[in-house]
This record gives sequence, C-alpha cells and structure tokens, in this order.
Amino acid sequence: MTDAVYMCVGWLLIAIGICGCVIPLIPGPPIAFIALLFAKVIGDHVLPSRATLFLTSVITITVTVLDYVVPAIGAKRFNCSRLGTIGCVIGTVVGLFFLPFGVIVGPFFGALIGESVSGKNLGQASVGAIGALVGFLFGVIIKLACCGYIAYCFYNAVI
Repeated sequence: MTDAVYMCVGWLLIAIGICGCVIPLIPGPPIAFIALLFAKVIGDHVLPSRATLFLTSVITITVTVLDYVVPAIGAKRFNCSRLGTIGCVIGTVVGLFFLPFGVIVGPFFGALIGESVSGKNLGQASVGAIGALVGFLFGVIIKLACCGYIAYCFYNAVI
C-alpha cells in the first residue's frame, strides 16, 4: 500500500469518528484514535511520538468515559428521570433522520416525552428535557474537541 492509501484510510477513520461524535451508536473518539495508531504502526512516519500517542489515548479514554457520565449528570442536575434520559437517547436517534436540526430538537423532545410519561407536568418535564439536552450537547462538544485534536495530530503525522 502506498502512503496515499494510508492517508485516505486514516482520514476516513477520522471522518467516521467525527460523525460518531453526534451519532450515539458510533464511538467517535476511539475510531478517530485508531487512525492515529494506523499512522504510527502502518505508515512510514516518525510521528506521532509515543508521548503524543499516550496523551491522546488518555484523552480518548477520558472523553469516552465522560460521554456516559456527562449526560447523566446534566439530567440529574435538572431532575430528569430515567425515562427522560432514555427518551433523550431515542430522540437523538430519531433526530438523525431530520438533519441538521433533528440532532438538537430530537433529544429535547425525546426527553420531554420521556419525562411526561414518567408522570411529570409540562413545566417539570421541560426542565428535565433541557437538562438532558445540555448534557447531550456538552458530550458532543467534548467528543468533537477530542476528534479535532486527533485530526490535528494525524495531519502532523502524515504531512
């Protein structure tokens, strides 16, 4: 394989990783990190260094763990029920069919419906839905930042 093929595969992995930052079923940062490993192991590149790989792996693991914790913290801070959190996830998946706004509106309405089903009135359900949405959006932002850093490291490694 040539370097051009390695670069294409790496950039494809990073693109999938970035998509995974928004799509809940795809682990974005770990897939993007595989591109960095790909550049180190398969390519003829000196970069990324071991220190960069170590730092990026710690960041990737931390962001992946936070991805499961942050939405729950956001939901709890706003008194969102378990059904509201589940509704947020379902709304996110349904919202993917209505890009670009569905990714934002879907989690909110999913959480709102989940909160309503759990027996909360519209005011309480709205507060819980906002909490679930804030947690979801914060998770997306930290995953995008992680994938952006990985893309930067990959670019430096192959260029």
